Amino acid sequence: MDFLSTKPLSLLYLTLVFLTGFAFFPSIKTASDYFTLAYKGCAKQTFSDPNGVYSQTLSALFTSLISQSSKTKFFKTTSGQAQTTISGLFQCRGDLSNVDCYTCISKLPEISNRLCGKSVAARVQLLGCSIRYEIVGYQQISGFDLLFKTCSSSRATVNGFEQWRDSAFSAMENGVVSGNGFYTTSYESVYVLAQCEGDLSTGDCSQCVKTAVQKAQVECGSSISGRIYLHKCYISYSYYPNGVPRKSSSGTGGNTGKTIAVVVGGAAGVGFVVICLMFGRSLMKKRDDF
Repeated sequence: MDFLSTKPLSLLYLTLVFLTGFAFFPSIKTASDYFTLAYKGCAKQTFSDPNGVYSQTLSALFTSLISQSSKTKFFKTTSGQAQTTISGLFQCRGDLSNVDCYTCISKLPEISNRLCGKSVAARVQLLGCSIRYEIVGYQQISGFDLLFKTCSSSRATVNGFEQWRDSAFSAMENGVVSGNGFYTTSYESVYVLAQCEGDLSTGDCSQCVKTAVQKAQVECGSSISGRIYLHKCYISYSYYPNGVPRKSSSGTGGNTGKTIAVVVGGAAGVGFVVICLMFGRSLMKKRDDF
């Protein structure tokens, strides 16, 4: 009788400890850095806007770009009339979901206004998306001009790193054409990514990426990571000594923590019901025994 009366209580205690362990077990999350600022470029010249016409036109342009970002990853349009015309575009990384693209682009108007103010032309690049605008008549630059570069201060010490990186670059140069302007791959422990502007021709995209690769080889040397932004394309690479980690596609990886929380929560709920039933059954049995 003692054994029968104490066993359910012991089981209850152990199960509660088990579920409490789940409660404090760290949830698996995939931190997204898509919304991190990569760089900004603001024209030194600003527009005079006593009547607020340019500001209204720019605001209308941003609204149009944001509205399209939930449907496509690249869009180009104009706003305004005659001398107040402003052209602009946005682009999201090719592997972003429509939801993440919209979220990313929605952040850019405020960032652009804060960083560039009333510049006649501006470009703001986050790691996951970018936005660009210029007023009518603004002088364009070459599509292959270097806008920004960043190279890690850490240097690779392993023999063969540059060969691995260049092999990854070569595969990327070929893949970005067949990948419709966006491509990621890895070779050995080097992960690479390339993206061309959405309206770039296949030939120009290929040449732009090749130019960016050459600049990365010269500018970054043996740096374990780097990003090269040209006017019409950009590339990035990263070396992972312990192997390239699996990268979840946007829209799935970000929900991993929520999914696990639901599963654990459901399991905890079921477990609690089972415990209550067992405890109630134990009490009934004890009453029968007496």
